Amino acid sequence: MQNKKKKRLVMRISILAVLLAAVSYTIYSSVVGEERNLVKAGDQAPDFELTDLNGDVHRLSDYEGKGVFLNFWGTWCKPCEKEMPYMENQYQKFADQGVEIIAVNVGESQYKVSNFANKYNLTFPVVRDEHKDVMDAYSIGPLPTTLLISPEGEVTQVITGEMSEEMIASYMESIKPES
Repeated sequence: MQNKKKKRLVMRISILAVLLAAVSYTIYSSVVGEERNLVKAGDQAPDFELTDLNGDVHRLSDYEGKGVFLNFWGTWCKPCEKEMPYMENQYQKFADQGVEIIAVNVGESQYKVSNFANKYNLTFPVVRDEHKDVMDAYSIGPLPTTLLISPEGEVTQVITGEMSEEMIASYMESIKPES
């Protein structure tokens, strides 16, 4: 009888130790994760080079002098899917006013991304970050995440989560070059 109690005590202590280690690791990783060099408002946007669905290369530096609405997204992401038609509508209004959208798909196949872009008749550049290098350079966490970049290449705002069409219009207005 006493032997069973000892075994249960050892088992309970072992389970408690494993749980304590897991909680400690979670707390440690979240603290260390926050210390990454997050791209934030006021920073110069890191340059990158990605290829769109037509095989054309896009560099952020090619858009100097224009406001850039840089959106990181995935085909599986429901909020991303919901805001794409809004982005297309606003792109039609702002493209001739010096505001560009670059939609950066994170880590998905050409096939999936092409089908998605065709489904929504997207006319702005849709590029693929196949190995998540640009996502890492910008320290992107949850999707969707959008960075507003001024005509001078400075990040003016970082937005995480789903946006309404009114929000997108307001954000695009905020990065429009002065005439």
